[in-house]
Amino acid sequence: MTQAKDNLTTVAIDDLSSVVRIAGLLQSNGKQYTLRGERVTSLADLRTGPAVSIGAFDNAWTLRLTNPLRYHFSNNADLSEVRIVDSSAPAQSRWVADRAVQVATNNYRDYAILARFTDTNTGKLTVIVAGLARGGTITAGEFLTDDNDMAQLKRASQAAGDKKNMEVVLSTEIIDGEPGSPKIEATYFW
Repeated sequence: MTQAKDNLTTVAIDDLSSVVRIAGLLQSNGKQYTLRGERVTSLADLRTGPAVSIGAFDNAWTLRLTNPLRYHFSNNADLSEVRIVDSSAPAQSRWVADRAVQVATNNYRDYAILARFTDTNTGKLTVIVAGLARGGTITAGEFLTDDNDMAQLKRASQAAGDKKNMEVVLSTEIIDGEPGSPKIEATYFW
């Protein structure tokens, strides 16, 4: 697995949309939070309390935290093709984004992982909001902060026995660079 190289201390605009939405949700519910970049976040920091990790290939923590999960991120060596892998069927390539198509057309299908689980390394609640390409992370953030989408997920959770840990693979159609509505592709509860 390769992480996108970035020596700048910046926030990708696609990640910022989710950061703002999630921070607003936390604040409106009276929750305190601290924003930290992935480069200045340590394992000790993650062990102090719940954490939300936003973005995939620009966030080493997301890649590390999702790697042991059923649905996780993968890529080829030059990051020209990124994908979500289902560990129960690793040979299938259902959720793939071709970066050349993304850049050339700005019209493509994008995928994201939305997850909530207790991480075995930190012992703390972890939430992942991360897409393969531009619109996936935006869509995951929108899904997580939308009451109707979360009601749909709650129904799926109840049908699975109200298990506390979950992963959702989302998809969205990107049209002229803008993500459409999210669609649940797969869920896993444990």
